[in-house]
Amino acid sequence: MDIFWEELSYGLPDGRQLVHALIRLFAAVILGAIIGMQREKAGKPAGLRTHILVALGTTVFVLACSGYGMNSDGLSRVIQGIVTGIGFIGAGSILKLNEERDIRGLTTAASVWMAAAIGVAVGLGVLGVAILATGITFVVLALVGTLEKRSEKSADEETQPAPAASKDL
Repeated sequence: MDIFWEELSYGLPDGRQLVHALIRLFAAVILGAIIGMQREKAGKPAGLRTHILVALGTTVFVLACSGYGMNSDGLSRVIQGIVTGIGFIGAGSILKLNEERDIRGLTTAASVWMAAAIGVAVGLGVLGVAILATGITFVVLALVGTLEKRSEKSADEETQPAPAASKDL
């Protein structure tokens, strides 16, 4: 039984470290969910589960490396790999629609990238920064998106030809 516990707690020398890890893992889930719920509500393909898993996964990478005793140079390389890998995931969500000459999915890719950044911050134990970044990301996705739609709508109205005047005879 001791061997079993040793394996489960590897990288977590005491109960205090285990609590820190659990707090960070649950924080990653909650913060990823906040972004994911907004994307889900907006009807985007990368929603709740995607953002939770990205934030949680990046947190696990950072926690595992830190728990293993990796120095800051090694941890820096892991984070660089995360950023690159998430870029490839984001690239997969971007579509170019030839007929419309339109590109879709850039905001989804950026939100996945932000979920990864937030997960790294959580894993490093910088929860305040992660919470602030989540709040700002939510505002950008929810409120700025609404402002963009209003702006596009008013621009479309300006480009529409004026209705022909009726002639009263």
